[in-house]
Amino acid sequence: MNKSSHIIIIGGGLAGLTNAIHLAKAGIPVTLIEMNIYPKHKVCGEYISNEVLPYFDFLDIDINVLQPTRISKFNITTQKGKCIQSTLPLGGFGVSRYTLDHWLWKKAAIAGVQLLNDQVIDVHYENNNFQVKTAGNKMLTTDYVIGAYGKRTQLDKALQRNFSYRRSPWLAVKAHYRADFDSNTVSLHNFEGGYCGLSMVENNMVNACYLATYDSFKKHKDLGIFQKEVLCKNPYLNTFFKNAEPLFGTPITISQINFDKKSPVEDHVFMTGDAAGLIHPLCGNGMAMAIQSAQILSELLINNYDQGLITPRKIIETNYTKQWNKAFSKRLYAGRALQKILLNGRLQELSYTIANIIPAIVPRIIKQTHGEPLIC
Repeated sequence: MNKSSHIIIIGGGLAGLTNAIHLAKAGIPVTLIEMNIYPKHKVCGEYISNEVLPYFDFLDIDINVLQPTRISKFNITTQKGKCIQSTLPLGGFGVSRYTLDHWLWKKAAIAGVQLLNDQVIDVHYENNNFQVKTAGNKMLTTDYVIGAYGKRTQLDKALQRNFSYRRSPWLAVKAHYRADFDSNTVSLHNFEGGYCGLSMVENNMVNACYLATYDSFKKHKDLGIFQKEVLCKNPYLNTFFKNAEPLFGTPITISQINFDKKSPVEDHVFMTGDAAGLIHPLCGNGMAMAIQSAQILSELLINNYDQGLITPRKIIETNYTKQWNKAFSKRLYAGRALQKILLNGRLQELSYTIANIIPAIVPRIIKQTHGEPLIC
């Protein structure tokens, strides 16, 4: 089956769905292809900075409908359990991807986006347009393709992206719990070889999501044992997991999480969200970055469409790359630097000492990984 659309978005996560809603709102024909059926849980910290709220208002997305948890405080602990407390400069909210992605999917349908549950297996660019092939034997033609398919897929190898040929040492684990937890706080707890984030989402559920090196995990090869023998050496995590009631039968996991630098444009495909660049989870701002990347690209494509001009593709690609780097390159650099510090036990303790002497430094560091409100 052959179909044509002005823009095809591959992936229906936060970036892809926000892109689709924004473009459809501007009257642009857009098709979004997502291989998963919603609702679905995803490995994610599930905390979003309030910087996205003005943009959501512009898109007529009322996040209050989902009854998110409001968050304004941040705690971080060292492996030994020393705690640093701070406020979040902008604050944020907690909502599960199970709820949020499904809701945005329905919003996209109402906006007029053509939604397909299928898997893209090949993207071919030739003569200034694309041929997109799916596992369901569909062949679609389009002017532009947006890659919003997340951290890593087979498409990365098809597009010959350098990072896709390198093995990553990271894996992530996520589950929801019932627990006595301060709903106003997002916390980050270090352990040997990784760190675990805790924050509350809707319906008084606590999301626990941790990132660990494969080398630290392979010594145990069992999630339960790893949690008990490694995570719970941090006193805060030990108290949490000892008293929390798990809501998942088994935690969900992903591996091969790659934090290498990526390009916002690959073989004329615009990349958004984690497909364009992944910030370390300890920075707690990946969801807001995904949403902002969708805003940047949508506005460029809408301007070109509205003017009725045929702007050379290269100019749009160059402008997107410049704006993406301006918005995110410093945040990604800060994230890499923070991770090196927090994964080093000695530097953790030194950071704890400095933060206690100069408490104002913590909000300033947090601000380095966050942006300003997304005004439209």
